[in-house]
Amino acid sequence: MSAARPFSILIAALGGEGGGVLNDWIVQCALASGLPVQTTSVPGVAQRTGSTSYYVELMREPLGDDAQPVFALSPMPGAVDVVLASELVEAGRMVERGFVNPQRTTLIAASHRVYTTREKMQMGDGRSDDATIHAAARALAARYVSLDMASIAAAHGTVISAVMFGALAGAGALPWPRETCERVIRDGGIGVQSSLAGFSAAFDAAATGAAREALAAAGVERAARASPEMWAPLLATLPAPMREHAAHGVARLIDYQDGAYARLYVERLRRLADASGAAGTSGGADRASASTGAALADAARHLALWMSYEDVIRVADLKSRRSRVERIRAEARVRQDELLDVVDYLRPGLDEVAAILPRALGMRLRSRAQRRGTLDQPGPGLHLPATRLHGLLMLRLLAWLRPLRRRSLRFHEEQQAIERWLAALVRSLAAAPQFAAALAGLPRVLKGYGDTQRRGRASFARIFDTLVERSLGNADAPTPSDATELRQAIEAALAEPAGRELERALERAGVTPLPPAEKPIVWSRKPRNAPSTVVTSR
Repeated sequence: MSAARPFSILIAALGGEGGGVLNDWIVQCALASGLPVQTTSVPGVAQRTGSTSYYVELMREPLGDDAQPVFALSPMPGAVDVVLASELVEAGRMVERGFVNPQRTTLIAASHRVYTTREKMQMGDGRSDDATIHAAARALAARYVSLDMASIAAAHGTVISAVMFGALAGAGALPWPRETCERVIRDGGIGVQSSLAGFSAAFDAAATGAAREALAAAGVERAARASPEMWAPLLATLPAPMREHAAHGVARLIDYQDGAYARLYVERLRRLADASGAAGTSGGADRASASTGAALADAARHLALWMSYEDVIRVADLKSRRSRVERIRAEARVRQDELLDVVDYLRPGLDEVAAILPRALGMRLRSRAQRRGTLDQPGPGLHLPATRLHGLLMLRLLAWLRPLRRRSLRFHEEQQAIERWLAALVRSLAAAPQFAAALAGLPRVLKGYGDTQRRGRASFARIFDTLVERSLGNADAPTPSDATELRQAIEAALAEPAGRELERALERAGVTPLPPAEKPIVWSRKPRNAPSTVVTSR
């Protein structure tokens, strides 16, 4: 590389990660080394606490007194030497925008994710595919270095900017020694020890090649730790495609309800495994087709999530746990001698209240609200200070209703829907594996609470009553085209919440469209002091 050509560094960071501090460190190192340097920054939109890019150009060697370098104010696609990203999708953005050159650019990226607003807004799984981003980075960068910067920062109690600085230096991308970087960090005088620890760990990881992506096997290890020893023999009887999801599911359902509920979950999985002919050892799973294996794996995952549906009891339990306060304290970096006050805003509607009541009482309350047209109206707002005694007691009082959940209206309705779905899966697993694989993903439309949960239940019932019942009601087994129509309907239901895309998909599949839904008129009392509005016409 020519020493006369400026050396360029593009930093893609998120707001609050110390990107400005990292930028200053690089500039101070360049000045301490006698290198001309110029830096600019461009703030981005506040999608994940803000996104900011920093661009640095410097010379690799000191210049003579008469030399005047010419620096650019912004990066040019294909002309950047180092791209440093604090989050994986930010690295993908830089690749997509053409800043990563396969003949020139070293790409140093974090492997962790901070999900974007668009990803979190999706009704289905809207997450970007990490493997695709990693593959593109390897293919399009001259050199690709990836490490879990978030874990390193958390382990050493520092911000991610120090870890990014260490990865940048450890990758050999800077024209000055490690000691210069550490001296500049010390001169900053703030959080010196933690910053140096994070810098050193990232430097060693990048320099020794210890940086690597998380292995899928780590999930298996977590699952093994999550499941108690008493469950291991029972889980071993399940086919291989189910086991990892089943291990996580057992741990989740014990935490959600109790051991008996987790055993019911395993028994349901056994029914599916027996129906598929893949029960027993992994040899049985090997005999199953790819579609059957996919159906079993999806069924194990979605059934665990479905059986641990969110209700007021679950929300109160999670919000009142000590681990939650400790996590918030760690994320906010609150010291032990500082006070932390957490206030939860809750607004449960009548439907959510009826859901946790005993079945008969809940049905009466729901029917009464439906007649009055108040079922969908949100309830009064509640501000519960979770870190104060009275707020914590109110949350724990709701959480202590867990033993009564089995008698609740919502529990009865969910178990009925689960059994109906399981029966359809049992009928189709052996006869129509492709259709079973599509049917196993139908619970994806069930999610959330309140309006979101009601819309999901309506979409589930609509798809089941039409496509599923029609396919299973024929004398012949469901065909691959039936499976395709079912998948398209599920994707349409997840595309938008109003159900218009779902109705279009069903209509293309030959289903008679629903008539327009009735919208009741709800009368409300006018406040006494509200001004009157007079409308006149000529």
